[in-house]
Amino acid sequence: MRRSYDWTLAWATHPQASWALFSIAVIEASVFPIPPDILLLALALSRPDKSLKFAAIATAGSVVGAMIGYAIGMFLFTTVALPLLEFYHAIDRFNEVKLWFAEYGLLVVLVAGFSPIPFKVITIAAGAFGLSFPLFVLAALVSRGARFYLEGGLMRWGGESLRNFVESHFEWLTVAVVLAVVGGFALLWV
Repeated sequence: MRRSYDWTLAWATHPQASWALFSIAVIEASVFPIPPDILLLALALSRPDKSLKFAAIATAGSVVGAMIGYAIGMFLFTTVALPLLEFYHAIDRFNEVKLWFAEYGLLVVLVAGFSPIPFKVITIAAGAFGLSFPLFVLAALVSRGARFYLEGGLMRWGGESLRNFVESHFEWLTVAVVLAVVGGFALLWV
């Protein structure tokens, strides 16, 4: 894990770091469960002065990914979304999400976008259930922006002292992040 951490921090000086973050955010919000937070936090730890820029990039990528997920749900449900849901064994959860949308509407997008709940299920469901596209995009922008700017702001605020804390407690923090991700999946599949 430590080598992976060091490798990820090295991305901060790589000329393609912003594109990598944007791409991971797009993919996470639409089809694959790779949270962009890990790269965002590593980049922001490495360059606290650019942490809000990295938050903006992650937000933009996530909103683009959310729109792709919405389109998959709306136009390609049978050919793309259904096989994805089957692959992740999420059909039952998807049907439960349908009930959430019926009862809570956009609040589902706002909560899921900020929480560790896998966002792609929500974006695909929003398209499949015909949620208003402009309101969906706005909710995705608000929730994902709040999440990523909170992370980026904390990294900017913490600066070098936070980086030293992370590096000295890396193993425990890794366990905490893994538990949060697993918890997000557990919330979705329980």
